[in-house]
Amino acid sequence: MTDSILNSVLLLAGLGTLAALILYLVSKRFYVFDDPMIGRVEELLPAANCAGCGSPGCRAFAEKLVKSEDISDLFCPVGGNEVMKLVAEALGKEVVEKDPTVAVVRCQGSCEVRPKTTVYQGPRTCAISALIYSGETDCQYGCLGDGDCVAACKFDAMYMDEATGLPVVITDKCTSCGMCVEACPRDIIEMRPKKKRDLKIYVGCLNEEKGGIAKRACSVACIGCSKCLDVCPKEAIVIENNLAYIDPAYCTLCRKCVPVCPTHSIIETNFPPRKEKNPVADTLAGDQGVKSGSDA
Repeated sequence: MTDSILNSVLLLAGLGTLAALILYLVSKRFYVFDDPMIGRVEELLPAANCAGCGSPGCRAFAEKLVKSEDISDLFCPVGGNEVMKLVAEALGKEVVEKDPTVAVVRCQGSCEVRPKTTVYQGPRTCAISALIYSGETDCQYGCLGDGDCVAACKFDAMYMDEATGLPVVITDKCTSCGMCVEACPRDIIEMRPKKKRDLKIYVGCLNEEKGGIAKRACSVACIGCSKCLDVCPKEAIVIENNLAYIDPAYCTLCRKCVPVCPTHSIIETNFPPRKEKNPVADTLAGDQGVKSGSDA
């Protein structure tokens, strides 16, 4: 009886030793070296794990930064230029400074200008709505209003305006991570350069229908009339698919396109109020000029 117990104990001990030896050999065979620099770079990143850099998380982005010889095309939108400079110094590599961007909602189809024609009673998410029907209005290109972009934002930089039914971006909180862009099934959110004082001019419409059809669905829809294109001095505007688009790379914010838009679909933000023309004053000034010229 004693020998049987002893043999069992020795057998179990032998099997344990053998298993430990196998695990040791396997760990050595498949050992993956973890560069300590990856951890150092990860500590410099904001730990937002927002995927705005194109990587699934900050750890993966840190690994990409360490292993890439050229990091000029890599950028952390949340950390911005300051964080990227710290990363470049730690790695001894060069980084390209990029202009900050901010999310812009390219739809102004509020309830007042884009009336509802149907009522949807299913699950309230933009993703589901976009799959099963065209929306509660006749515009098949505008905001669905279910707030998927707001839910995707990790920085509380967006909210749904109850009056308009549209999402609103809080510019000061926007980190340009791009999560709202990915979440929108209608692609109405765009990252545009954040100019000084956050000055922006853009077309707040994505309706590609012809003018009359687009305007019936939304009174502030772009009708592709080309009036903005005609007055733009920098060729920053293109008309494609019955829709105007202002390229921020060429736009100088001269604002000439804004007043000529017949449907007011061009949005300007954070500019000072325009000086209203006074026809009476202009006429008097002109008469005085003529009189002064005749007196001379």
